[in-house]
Amino acid sequence: MRPAAVIILAAGKGTRMKSPLPKVLHPLAGKSLLERAIIAAQALDPRVLGVVVRHERDMVVEHLSQVAPNAIPLDQDEIPGTGRALACALEQLQDKDYNLDGPVVVTSGDVPLLSGKTLQNFVAAHEAANATVSVAGARLADPTGYGRLVEEDGKLVAIVEHADATEEQRQIDLINAGIYVFDGRFALEALQKLGSDNAQGEVYLTDLVGIATESGLPAQSYLIADTWEVTGCNDPQQLAELEAEYYRRHPQEQDSVNAIDAGMPVKENK
Repeated sequence: MRPAAVIILAAGKGTRMKSPLPKVLHPLAGKSLLERAIIAAQALDPRVLGVVVRHERDMVVEHLSQVAPNAIPLDQDEIPGTGRALACALEQLQDKDYNLDGPVVVTSGDVPLLSGKTLQNFVAAHEAANATVSVAGARLADPTGYGRLVEEDGKLVAIVEHADATEEQRQIDLINAGIYVFDGRFALEALQKLGSDNAQGEVYLTDLVGIATESGLPAQSYLIADTWEVTGCNDPQQLAELEAEYYRRHPQEQDSVNAIDAGMPVKENK
């Protein structure tokens, strides 16, 4: 099924980048982090593609108009948290009369190596399981700082942020990759139930898993084995590491960059 919407979260400040440029506008191999997220999302051919904006809104919206003129900027208010970001996005799409029946995919503007093929496989698994909520996960040798996917009898029952996790839960190595598929109607209703009574004082999108479980609705995790695809960019060092990995996977692009830097003509593939 064609997704009802793909929502890219791109409202954060990116303080650790230590730059006046919004994090999602930093370039990686010639394209912004946001543009790379958009390219992956477009592989799903959603009915609508929305980008949640707040920090340096006008700068991000201007860039969006250049790289994806059909994408819709969606404003997050002053209430912090990913749950609030999605609530604002879906409410605005509903106000614009978009039909949100069907899968709603949520991804991030700072995960540049995520591929369209992986997103397609993720949505297909969500539909095959007839799930209400699907959460992408990855296994890390050191999961410190990440939210943990808590499963019982093979079923996803909760996502616990690291700051809120018990010592036992912190031993779980299956982490939340921050990519989700929700039934659109469920998300619209469940988001209204979220609060901010947690260690961060934010509205957690991850609490939708618990709401689904309490309602007897199916939730599942989906393992992405290639951890590079779900690695986020939070500081200049991570950006450099992600770019190096991108060029390792696309050496022909590195060759073109080197040729341009050296003032050599670049041979076109025909």
